[in-house]
Amino acid sequence: MPEETTSLYLIDIGYRAGLIESQRECIYMSEEGHERLQQLVPSVRRVEPRDGRFLLKKTSRIVATDNATGIGELLARYIRPATSFPLPVVNGSGGGKSDIFLGIDGDSESDGLGFYDESYTCRSGDEGCSVRAESDHGLARGIQTLRQLFPPSIFSASPVEELEWDIPACEIADKPVFKWRGMHLDVGRHFFAPNQVCRFLDHLALHRYNRLHLHLTEDQGWRIEIQKYPKLTEVGSVRDATLLGHYNDKPHKFSDVPYGGFYRQEEIRSMVAFAAERRVEIVPEIDMPGHMQAAIAAYPELGCTDMTIKPRCTWGISQHILNPMPFTMAFIKDVLDEVMELFPGKFIHIGGDEAHKYEWEESRAIQDRMVELGLKNEGELQSWFIGEIGNHILANGRYFIGWDEILEGGLAESAAIMSWRGAAGGISAARQNHCVVMAPNRYTYFDYYQTEDRSNEPLAIGNHLPVEMVLSYRPIPDELEERYHKYILGSQGQLWTEYIPTEECLDYMTYPRACALAEVLWSDGMDIAQFCDRLQFHRRRLDMLGINSHPKP
Repeated sequence: MPEETTSLYLIDIGYRAGLIESQRECIYMSEEGHERLQQLVPSVRRVEPRDGRFLLKKTSRIVATDNATGIGELLARYIRPATSFPLPVVNGSGGGKSDIFLGIDGDSESDGLGFYDESYTCRSGDEGCSVRAESDHGLARGIQTLRQLFPPSIFSASPVEELEWDIPACEIADKPVFKWRGMHLDVGRHFFAPNQVCRFLDHLALHRYNRLHLHLTEDQGWRIEIQKYPKLTEVGSVRDATLLGHYNDKPHKFSDVPYGGFYRQEEIRSMVAFAAERRVEIVPEIDMPGHMQAAIAAYPELGCTDMTIKPRCTWGISQHILNPMPFTMAFIKDVLDEVMELFPGKFIHIGGDEAHKYEWEESRAIQDRMVELGLKNEGELQSWFIGEIGNHILANGRYFIGWDEILEGGLAESAAIMSWRGAAGGISAARQNHCVVMAPNRYTYFDYYQTEDRSNEPLAIGNHLPVEMVLSYRPIPDELEERYHKYILGSQGQLWTEYIPTEECLDYMTYPRACALAEVLWSDGMDIAQFCDRLQFHRRRLDMLGINSHPKP
């Protein structure tokens, strides 16, 4: 490449995790032909520009090995709307100069926890374009990078008059830093329809996320059909009113319009299939023993008092909690049996957070139950409860994960921890050889405000989390000894929806912070100024997708 037509770009790739030998890799790029190679979000491990380009034509095909045709069909569906090209998917071991070849070279076996080799390579040039991987999960990540190599208008949902659909000639070798790269969505406070969840999933896949944590139950609404217990949705899915304004505003004001919604089991299966096609696993959460007011409203025998209650109409934390009696334990196991049949992934989330124990303390029956079980206090009772439910999940060949409160009273064997109250819970669990997903509110709660000036911002729960702060996050705490680093699976962003009532608002609170977290989890982050420069280009893709992203930075 002639020296006068190049400029030097320094890209800091994965040094913190020891992924490359030197802290900075220098690559030469043509200012005209290779701009898009710099604008990938998240960034890739290694990219080498080459002379030439790949040109997609009306006669182009997607050629795929036997085990890659499904992902080939997905890629074709992504590209057809903007180009209007037919892009037939054909089986083969190689493609021509205008074809895209997709190949899987390995056996796609997981590591036992449901994680796969997600590495891939991409090569493009005058001779054609190819994406190869050792697993279908790696190939699924590779086609998302490939989409970003095209002009941003490739993301249009309708035909675009482009002179040429080209990709700069390059070689890319890439793989993630962290196994668990997730986003959490609370559908209990505000419900999002199946098509909205699928749209959300598709955008996560673009940013190479691989987990959607779906928070399905809350005090304010039960959102999943359980056939054995129909009242959970008949009664528990609808609240009489919804709080207007902020919870801290007094007196409370309400919209007296009943609010509800739930996923029928066939809708769950469709969402799971949609996610699986993109190699994203949905992790369902049935929160217990607290945050269960909607379930207790449907089946009062699950509670600790004789009170008649309804699904909660305000935010905040309900005092109502499940009792630990045999009927309740059998009920929860029945619910989880149906959940596990619907969600085939390895992890089942059982909550465990913010379980206020006042009713346990005041109930003679619960105190007698503690004596019967030989437990010293209510913390041990919660640990027993979680252990009983966890053992049921383990007996069904799955793993269970809960918020860091399940550490209280002793950590159940084989439990994984989601550490939200800072890093302390995750550190403690890792030192006990338990798997950890880091989710500290300071860095990963996307229901926080994005700017300090809130005058033009939609109502949010409080606090301040700008893009720059997300990008500065490192999931492995500095104080955690290196021998325990292997237990930190990764991290995820949290979207609690008390103040996120619509899809437009969901977009606004998610992006571009989800872009920054993807950068942290896939490539261990980059220089903030450099990332923000890339983000400005990436916004053209978000705009084409109709994502209502926050305008800053």
